[in-house]
Amino acid sequence: MRVLESAVYRGPHLYSARPMIRIRVDIGRLEARPSNTLPGFTDALLALLPGLENHGCCFKTPGGFVRRLREGTWIGHIAEHVALELQTLAGDPVGRGKTRSVAAHPGVYDILFAYRSEAAGRLAGRLALALVHSLLPRDLRGLEGLDLVAPRPEALEIPFDLNGALEDLRGLARRARLGPTTQSLVDEARRRRIPVTRLNDQSLVQLGWGANQKRIRASITGETSLVAVETAGDKNLTKRLLTEVGVPSPMGAVVRTVEEAVAVAERLGGPVVVKPLDGNHGRGVSLDLRTPEQIRRAFELAVVHSRQVIVEQQYDGRDYRILVVGGRVVAVAEREPAHVVGDGSHTVEALVAELNGDPRRGVGHEAVMTRVVIDDHVRDMLARVDLAPDATPAAGRKVQLRATANLSTGGTAIDRTDEIHPVNAAIARRAALTVGLDVAGIDFIAPDITRSVRETGGGIVEVNAAPGFRMHLAPSSGQSRNVAKAVIDTLFPTGSRARIPIVAITGTNGKSTTGRMTSAIVRKHGLTVGLTNTSGVYVDDELVIASDASGPRSARLLLRDPTVQAAVLETARGGILREGLAFDRCDVGVVLNVTADHLGLKGVDTLKDLAAVKSVVTESVSRRGCSVLNGDDPLTIRMARHAGGRIAFFTMRGGPELSAFLQKHVAEGGLLVSREPSEAGGLIVVQDGERRIEIMEVREIPAALDGAAEFNVANALAAVASGYALRIPASTIATALKGFHSTFEENPGRLNIMDTQGFRVIMDYAHNPAALRALGEMIDRVRHNYGRVIGVASMPGDRRDDDIREIGEIAASIFDLTIFRERPDGRGRPRGGVISLLMQGAEAAGVRAPKVRPILSEDKAVEAALEAARPGDLVVLLPTKVDAVWRQVTAYRRSDVASTTLEGSPTRHL
Repeated sequence: MRVLESAVYRGPHLYSARPMIRIRVDIGRLEARPSNTLPGFTDALLALLPGLENHGCCFKTPGGFVRRLREGTWIGHIAEHVALELQTLAGDPVGRGKTRSVAAHPGVYDILFAYRSEAAGRLAGRLALALVHSLLPRDLRGLEGLDLVAPRPEALEIPFDLNGALEDLRGLARRARLGPTTQSLVDEARRRRIPVTRLNDQSLVQLGWGANQKRIRASITGETSLVAVETAGDKNLTKRLLTEVGVPSPMGAVVRTVEEAVAVAERLGGPVVVKPLDGNHGRGVSLDLRTPEQIRRAFELAVVHSRQVIVEQQYDGRDYRILVVGGRVVAVAEREPAHVVGDGSHTVEALVAELNGDPRRGVGHEAVMTRVVIDDHVRDMLARVDLAPDATPAAGRKVQLRATANLSTGGTAIDRTDEIHPVNAAIARRAALTVGLDVAGIDFIAPDITRSVRETGGGIVEVNAAPGFRMHLAPSSGQSRNVAKAVIDTLFPTGSRARIPIVAITGTNGKSTTGRMTSAIVRKHGLTVGLTNTSGVYVDDELVIASDASGPRSARLLLRDPTVQAAVLETARGGILREGLAFDRCDVGVVLNVTADHLGLKGVDTLKDLAAVKSVVTESVSRRGCSVLNGDDPLTIRMARHAGGRIAFFTMRGGPELSAFLQKHVAEGGLLVSREPSEAGGLIVVQDGERRIEIMEVREIPAALDGAAEFNVANALAAVASGYALRIPASTIATALKGFHSTFEENPGRLNIMDTQGFRVIMDYAHNPAALRALGEMIDRVRHNYGRVIGVASMPGDRRDDDIREIGEIAASIFDLTIFRERPDGRGRPRGGVISLLMQGAEAAGVRAPKVRPILSEDKAVEAALEAARPGDLVVLLPTKVDAVWRQVTAYRRSDVASTTLEGSPTRHL
């Protein structure tokens, strides 16, 4: 068995709309050995992982997977279920998976399974393969390529160490897991279909996209005031502010020395509390202090956490936590300090161990409750009642282990939300607003929460920023409260949007130009637009990052940008195959065309395969969105069946040439954007059911070059459909396209034209047969305006031999002089290999030297073309390094030819 490759899909992908991990394996001889032919395999597997008996598999009922094992299934499918079960045992329950054979590759399978933590999911995949391998008969063992799934130093072990593997997996999952408070907010956001992006390894999370995003870190939100947090952290200041607005709070003072602490306690009289001035989670807090000795000991505990210490009167009553969100009380919990009850036979230490055995208790904040740790504070509490950890309390005796009732130190909680007296709720609300916190945890002491503290005594002892939600989400007893809902309601009030409009554009050719046209339309509508394409990441006119930015990583960058109000994303095949889409759904998904390019790479061998990859975009369109499809391309027309949202087609053959299929589409109320014949050379029209809107004449679009560049007319149709789907007025759409020029500055590498030295240069990124044919058709329409047509052409070396030959054949048939060149990297081919195939293609077209010339390097090939040109000629450059070639053309000067035009002058016409 051998691992061939693996991938982590973070968004919708070719196999599913859910994030998944994919492992491609070649099971070799095991293709002939399903599970029912492996003696003892199924029983051994179920003995290790009895939870597999709950997997329904295709039968969707417990025991279904075991049935498959008994009847016979293949190793890849088994590894899928093992990976799911291992993650569940590690505390990350997941249940979605699938395993598919790879067409035309017997014994090769794609194993796919869901994950919560990427790192833990990858490790689970590796461990699953290793576990399954360990149970195979000796003669069938052999496993290679595991590091492609997850790097790990140790060798394969037989027998498989399941306990050790689970310990590693649990640790990895635990470190990646969000705390209960953050997780509750994330879960509530996802319930509302609000996008969630984790920004670091801790709890910093983005909710929403672009300009509509909000951020949280646990219960601190982007709306939480720093002034309010600092005020809450200064307990003395908080107490003074509360007292000034009539909120009952205990008297006390801030001290720096133990002598001051004793003096303040004597002045206050009665039991006092000693705590750090700016502490949290109950650390360093001591209650019910009555003697100077107790106060001295408490001061030493508090001063560890803060140089200044508060000594204040202690209210009599029960400890409550009131959660206030957006100025509204949303939950109340009564807290009880950690304690044990004696049974007359076990020590305190043993009783604590039994307490910690509750599965709801965990380390820190990872579980509903926290395990109790016997530390100096616990020992001090025990000493007050003449006990020690090794003492055995009498049966029925309640032994308090902590002075405070914080859940973080092992306390428990009882829901009291429905019982709080209105006056007490109003006091808590006033306290939160006085401090200025949008989310506040109010520590409230009262004999009875159902009665007003103005009658019974008691009040507020602390106002906390970043309160934990555990006690409300899963109290030890009482009703669970969905407090996260109140926070999300505050961040995203009714009518507000968490998402920004997303237009995702894919296809073989025209993506960049269509993206720039669409961006121009959305910008003209008044929005700040983020744009990604093969030139880089843009925010309006600013180039933020210069790179090939047509993948999901660049798209995610834009969706995190707080200035971006709408995103137009070029969505290339490579990124979809590598890790899926950057978003769960988009508003407009555009597929321009599907023609031969990149075939033979990454398992995409046919046009049908390529169409399936492109269709991921339209299948991810939201229910209220729009899928824009090329009505002249049979492969894109077929995508309509599974596309999301409303279907819009665009066609170059409108009016009397409109196909019967598109006529039916319009008659049924469908949306169509077409080019109709007109006296001026073509009219762009939107038909929305019975409604007809004339947008503009084709000749009014500078990038269409008076209609000669038909591919840019098609791109404009797709952009019009996208703008219309976003409800942008027709007049705005027309104005934007009238102002869009295919210059190097506005659309680098896409039909850029410059006049220099008396001849004309066109630079265009036509890099596949369909694009080059379209360019050739445009040249034929204007060839009568020029002398010779000279071209420089190439193709990436990772394309199929036949595709490279075809480029050579097409180029040689278009140009009077063709110069073939190579990319610097060769993409896996030896130097000269691409040129050899291009020359073969030219020869097949009946073209040989001197009309065809091979020159390896791009700059030398461009120089040769420019040198060969004479006044009136047309030079066509198909660049790899767009910027470098344009600079070379701009800087070109030749003294032997008199220029008949302004040297180095860009032009917008043919």
